[in-house]
Amino acid sequence: MLGIEYQSKRGYIGLDYFGRTVGIKIMPVGVHMGQLQSGLRLPDREWRLAELQQQFEGKTVLLGVDDMDIFKGINLKLLAFENMLRTHPKWQGRAVLVQIANPARGKGKDLEAIQAEIQESCRRINGDFGQSGYSPVVFIDREVSTVEKIAYYTIAECVVVTAVRDGMNLTPYEYIVCRQGAPGSESMSEVSGPKKSMLVVSEFIGCSPSLSGAIRVNPWNIEATAEGMNEAISMPEQEKQLRHEKHYRYVSSHDVAYWSKSFVQDLERACKDHFRRTCWGIGLGFGFRVVALDPYFTKLNIDSIVNAYEISESRAILLDYDGTLVPQTSINKAPSAEVLSIINTLCSDRRNTVFLVSGRDKDTLGKWFASCPKLGIAAEHGYFLRFQILCRWSREEEWQTCTQALDFGWMEMAKPVMNLYTEATDGSSIETKESALVWHHQDADPGFGSSQAKEMLDHLESVLANEPVSVKSGQFIVEVKPQGVSKGLVAERILASIKERGKQANFVLCIGDDRSDEDMFENIADIMKRNIVAPRTPLFACTVGQKPSKAKFYLDDTFEVVTMLSALADVTDPELETDSAYELSASISSLDIGDEQSESTGRTIGG
Repeated sequence: MLGIEYQSKRGYIGLDYFGRTVGIKIMPVGVHMGQLQSGLRLPDREWRLAELQQQFEGKTVLLGVDDMDIFKGINLKLLAFENMLRTHPKWQGRAVLVQIANPARGKGKDLEAIQAEIQESCRRINGDFGQSGYSPVVFIDREVSTVEKIAYYTIAECVVVTAVRDGMNLTPYEYIVCRQGAPGSESMSEVSGPKKSMLVVSEFIGCSPSLSGAIRVNPWNIEATAEGMNEAISMPEQEKQLRHEKHYRYVSSHDVAYWSKSFVQDLERACKDHFRRTCWGIGLGFGFRVVALDPYFTKLNIDSIVNAYEISESRAILLDYDGTLVPQTSINKAPSAEVLSIINTLCSDRRNTVFLVSGRDKDTLGKWFASCPKLGIAAEHGYFLRFQILCRWSREEEWQTCTQALDFGWMEMAKPVMNLYTEATDGSSIETKESALVWHHQDADPGFGSSQAKEMLDHLESVLANEPVSVKSGQFIVEVKPQGVSKGLVAERILASIKERGKQANFVLCIGDDRSDEDMFENIADIMKRNIVAPRTPLFACTVGQKPSKAKFYLDDTFEVVTMLSALADVTDPELETDSAYELSASISSLDIGDEQSESTGRTIGG
């Protein structure tokens, strides 16, 4: 609904929100066991219980305990009870519905109308089915003490809750505890032997999912609710006992003390992660956000990276394009002459392996960077690879794919779904690549575009559940691409290829600005722990803008990125020519890493 990324974590939902994990856990509150058990031992409860047992001797009591409120469904309960007496005449003269209506907390015409309906239903049912000494409905419209309520719970064969909309509603829990009785204090007025209880509860109340043995009903369906009441009081005694035992085990072990303890533990666990982060207020007005950042997340110092660059002998430089080398808001997306000059200078040093790793299609990137023949390019998040083109290939053969030939029949399934959302979302568009489909909504209304993207993400995951693809959301995009294609995989292949040439990288620079680049940052951090790069290699994983990231460094904008790259170019020795492209491409092609599946930042489906 909110378009926020989430994941399941240890029984709760974790929302990733500006660097913080906001935990959402469904944990129903319980009853106060000690308070109820103390009430079961009170002398007043004993004599009131004896009175009620005498009053309803030989009768099957169904009990309702509700506030006088339009959402409690009291009249629906009465109509269902009336239907049960009519369709199951065996209960006429035997079944009694005791309805306790706690006084209303407010006033209003709606409340007066529902009170009139309830009174009319009670008169009609008692008039149609009442007999001498027998009233099928006992309506108690007054304040009932806790002791008296406990006594009613104790004699009731079944409790019925038919609220059409409610919160937790602890009435079923209280009833179960009272039917069990206080431990070790069974009174003379209580029936000895196995305990039993039955519940008919609305599917719209909060405790319904926690009571697996209850008969769940839709209170708007009068006939189904009536059948539920009949089933509850007609059920064999042994079945009633088994259901009661199951309910009592849950209620007694998940009381209010357990709920409080669990809540505090969850709160401490959530705070523990937040204590390790530094929070900053960013933005103004409605754009203000509290962003949680790693305390070691710092701005990249140009002097430090230049010093590390100068003393290194084998360098890997991986650059994103949109939002990194050119601003996201730029109308002209082609690289500037300055950017092309800097890249050519960096590529001119044989110690450098420079790759552009972008989500754009290969034809566009190949055209834009045709003047950079020594630049490696990974297009469409690495599905297509182009090495330095100063080699024996013709230009038609210069692009390689990172995986074996794939079946792209899934595109015919995904396109109709994207078309539907494009027609409904003004300002959105579809980009068709050779290996992927991308839905853009940066020009749509921000709120509506975000909600449409989230809805389409779920829709595509359902439609493509059995296809070998992954669906992910990014910065104003939803993308569908083959599994195992990611910037992280490309980074691993490039660094491994440098090692294959006998020159482990001892300087790694990786820059990006969006979610797809987080996969690259994560993979490179993992690579640093293995023997793919030289020991103690400085890693400069850098994101663009201050935001939660797996990168350890940031630069504020594309201008600072270009400035930093220019500083590296200034100390680059162009006299040292690059290694042959054939040597690099051959070493990459010999690797098996490309056939492995790597975890993507998007959610993987199928496969």
